[in-house]
Amino acid sequence: MSQRIVHLLDLPNEILFLILKKLDNIDVLYSLFGINNQRLDIIAQEQIFSNILNFVSISQSTDEICSISDSMLNRFRIDVLPRIQQNVKSLSVESASIECILGAGIYPNLTELKIFNFNREIVPR
Repeated sequence: MSQRIVHLLDLPNEILFLILKKLDNIDVLYSLFGINNQRLDIIAQEQIFSNILNFVSISQSTDEICSISDSMLNRFRIDVLPRIQQNVKSLSVESASIECILGAGIYPNLTELKIFNFNREIVPR
């Protein structure tokens, strides 16, 4: 009996959507944009992944509110948000990163903006 190796890109779009919908939208967008694959790039731009963006998460272990890393935020600002700005209907952001996120595009369909304010521990350099 021979075994067949199936790669992620061998799956039909419908199955890819089912898999990707189980993940956080921010993770899908961050992972799929800019990997030089036109099919995944088109999938990532679908409204299902880009209409509600939550840049704030709750730590599973401590239940603390956390923001995304600065490098991840920078990639969204430069690469992702300008390409999906027309799809965004809802944003959840930390107050410290709101200027960066809102300045990355024009959001004509934005109807909900949630701003979280929490203290980030600053470590001296």
